[in-house]
Amino acid sequence: MTNPKTDTDSARDLVFVRRFNAPCDLVFRAWTDPKALAQWSRPHGFKAVGDQLEVWPGGRHRACLIAPDGEEHWVGGKYLEVEPPHRLVFTHAWEIGTGETSPETVVTITLEESDGGTEMTFRQSGFESASSLKGHEGGWSQSFERLGVFLGAESERSDHE
Repeated sequence: MTNPKTDTDSARDLVFVRRFNAPCDLVFRAWTDPKALAQWSRPHGFKAVGDQLEVWPGGRHRACLIAPDGEEHWVGGKYLEVEPPHRLVFTHAWEIGTGETSPETVVTITLEESDGGTEMTFRQSGFESASSLKGHEGGWSQSFERLGVFLGAESERSDHE
């Protein structure tokens, strides 16, 4: 992974631009394959357990992030757009113990070929507070570090198969 960039100027949008030394189809698969997603999509010290991943427009996703102390944090939503291997759009909301959910945000991932690799633009829109945006910024930043490592390992593996 090279060229990390984060933009949090807007009170409602979180934007990351990352470049990975892997083709678009591999990066897209990292977002849409349950086994791959569980390996990288979590902050440091957490475990990720997928519960549902229906990658088609209208399909649902749901997963649990398990904190080091064992506390479970469930998140889910619905896919709005799926255009392999260049675009994913889905809703994102945390489940609250009362059966309610946090305010819903929309995540848009765009993948473009770039110098033999992929430039990923990640945008999460619709935050209701600066503190929520800041919390997501930290979690996604750590997840994208893991994604870079995962994609490097996947690229090496596919080269030797």
